[in-house]
Order: sequence, then C-alpha cells, then structure tokens
Amino acid sequence: PGGSVEHMNQEAGAVWLQRVLHTYPACVWLNPEAERAWDYSRSNVMIRELFNGRMYPLTLEGLDDAMRELSRKHG
Repeated sequence: PGGSVEHMNQEAGAVWLQRVLHTYPACVWLNPEAERAWDYSRSNVMIRELFNGRMYPLTLEGLDDAMRELSRKHG
C-alpha cells in the first residue's frame, strides 16, 4: 500500500498511471534512467508492464521511437 517511496499516499502510483492510460490509451512512458538499468528497478518493470512495453529512453532516438509509436493507429 502507498504510492511513493518517500512517503505514504492514499493510492499507489500505479492507480494514477492506470487512470492516465484509461484516459489516453495510446500514451507512452519516457524514462530518464539509463535503459540498461530498467530491469533492476521494480518501478520500471511495473511501469513497462502497465504501458504494455511502450517505455522509451529519454534520448533523441527514444523520442523518435516514441513519436513513431504515438503516430500509429490504435484501437
């Protein structure tokens, strides 16, 4: 329970991310952490699962890939 590493929230962060995904189903996650470290953080694994793998590094190439994903037809 709780939605933050630093303090307790009424709802977990995953609940808020699910709300965003429900409202904007074609969204992506831009991750500022080095891609090689993603599998070592439970938060990164959870976010990647919630976003169905649509997590991209916050790099020029990652932004390009994310924009390409967002321009695809969804639904």
